[in-house]
Amino acid sequence: MYRFLYTILLLFTLSLHAQSEQFSFLKPSDSLNKPRRNTVVITTTGLATTALVGLHQLWYSDYPQSKFHFINDNDEWLQMDKAGHLLSCYHLSRLSAESFRWAGMSQKSQLLYGAASAWAFMSVVEVLDGYSAEWGASLGDVVANTTGTALFVSQELLWKEQRILPKFSFHQTYFAPQRPNTLGNTFNEQLLKDYNGQTYWLSANLQAFTKSNLIPNWLNVAVGYGANGLLTGKSENNTVLGLNNYPRERQFYLSLDIDLTKIRTKNRILKTVFSTINFLKIPAPTLEYQASGKWKGHWIYF
Repeated sequence: MYRFLYTILLLFTLSLHAQSEQFSFLKPSDSLNKPRRNTVVITTTGLATTALVGLHQLWYSDYPQSKFHFINDNDEWLQMDKAGHLLSCYHLSRLSAESFRWAGMSQKSQLLYGAASAWAFMSVVEVLDGYSAEWGASLGDVVANTTGTALFVSQELLWKEQRILPKFSFHQTYFAPQRPNTLGNTFNEQLLKDYNGQTYWLSANLQAFTKSNLIPNWLNVAVGYGANGLLTGKSENNTVLGLNNYPRERQFYLSLDIDLTKIRTKNRILKTVFSTINFLKIPAPTLEYQASGKWKGHWIYF
């Protein structure tokens, strides 16, 4: 659900702000630095607590509570929400591991504590869902969270680098004004709620796979997934609510992208900024394929 995209965006903002307070210390330690490790643990705990409290106040406090329960929402929103879970848990794992790397911890410890803390945080949010009468805990969400963490850890173990990056982009659609309470009134709300305008990408680094010196090391090719016609979670809800039955359709994309962490710079501030916002897909020419069989080209796609 859109609550998880809010969570990842909030944590990115808080993480960048926290690191900006210590720009002179951004160079990773060559060996275990206990004061840094303690700073990471305390900061991570504080950020997670702040995010959970904010999440509770913004969403859960407005809805009645219930006994802990599970729901099966795997057929809702054409699985766009599950793509959001994967992206969120991947980048939470990555940022957390990078923080432990800054503290000089070993690769094994970075992966273990980075992945565990990210997965645990998302699991707590899932528990909050389970006690909400409006939603419910979802095994599909847990699987998506686990997949996101596994994607990060497996690449570190296999290649010692991240060659395939989950990314996100967004554009406004004409669907949101038809259900503003569900899909959002303002741009910020629509960014979080309108699945019709969201696209989830897997962005692969070309040089890492081809080993060609003719290809810039920052150039990626990205495949994306999106959907249209999502006014409700399930198509049959449109009729119940008296909404127009727009065709619900999956969309697939092929585009170019940039891995911002591959851009060479000695400026630690820029490195931190590039790493933090590297979950965003760079707008670029894009080829779109719709499940109905139509092809469409975009000079620039967001």
